[in-house]
Amino acid sequence: MDQNLIQKLKDAMGKGNNIGIAVAEHPSIDEMGAALALYLMLRTANKKVTIASPTDPIVEISNLVGIDRVQRHFGGDSGDLVVSFPYKEGEIEKVSYTLENNFLNIIVKASEQGLTFEEQDVRYTRGSGSIDLLITVGAESLNLIGDVIDSQKLRDISIINIDNNPNNQGYGDVVAINPQASSLSEHIGDIALTLGFAVEQDAAQNMLSGIISATQNFQDPRTSSLAFEIASLLMKQGARRASSQAPSRAPAMSNPAPQMNGVAPRPAAPTQPAPVRQPQAVQQPPRPAPAPVSMPDNYDQVEQPEDKNEKPPLDWLTPKVYKGSSEV
Repeated sequence: MDQNLIQKLKDAMGKGNNIGIAVAEHPSIDEMGAALALYLMLRTANKKVTIASPTDPIVEISNLVGIDRVQRHFGGDSGDLVVSFPYKEGEIEKVSYTLENNFLNIIVKASEQGLTFEEQDVRYTRGSGSIDLLITVGAESLNLIGDVIDSQKLRDISIINIDNNPNNQGYGDVVAINPQASSLSEHIGDIALTLGFAVEQDAAQNMLSGIISATQNFQDPRTSSLAFEIASLLMKQGARRASSQAPSRAPAMSNPAPQMNGVAPRPAAPTQPAPVRQPQAVQQPPRPAPAPVSMPDNYDQVEQPEDKNEKPPLDWLTPKVYKGSSEV
């Protein structure tokens, strides 16, 4: 950031006794997150500061810290208290007040048709008095801040113009426009850290929410390196990414496949179960046939030894006649 710009911002914020922060109509999460973060940081620096928007906040920015402090205008010259409630023609007969036990009671007397608003519809706005420094956040032109301040008073106060829109008209006494910033929140964070502001957790959370919204959870190709740098510093201050903003992850594997040279191997094709083999009878190898016994050529002529101890009976070779036990 340019040193000359840093010095101008430091001098202007240092001299400001009553600072007003204004955003354009229908602010985004990034614009309102950046403005509310600046509001909280200036309050931490013991500055008297108020924040205003020409339109009521929408639901998607209702979770930002300090959104309940946003007013529709900067209030009267003396810091008047304004009590506001919805009004329909004919339902209020008169408004009066009473003093009881050091309390001022404002009485809104209903007509016969009755009041259509409830207690939660009543708003209380405390003016901060005349501001001597106006800081616009994300307003391309002064016309976009509406009637948050009387246009006649703009001639008598200093204006700091903070934006990242290259089409900004460049108004104001100090112009801090950074078209290279991918979000207003990172731009505000860079300014705050450069000026030495104390960044507490609430302010850090607002800026991180703005960066995530503007960069589409850091997926936008236009996301700058400054966005990553500031987001890292904000997370060190306690800011957290919402669970819904975190990218989904595949379930972890118990035994992930090893990587070689930083490249994961291709997943193996699903294998088919091996066919179950039926048990087969074990075939025994055929036994070799016994080797034939060779007989000598003169076997018949070889005289065999005679066993002298065993001799056949004399009638062994004679014919036998069978004789029954009875005659026929």
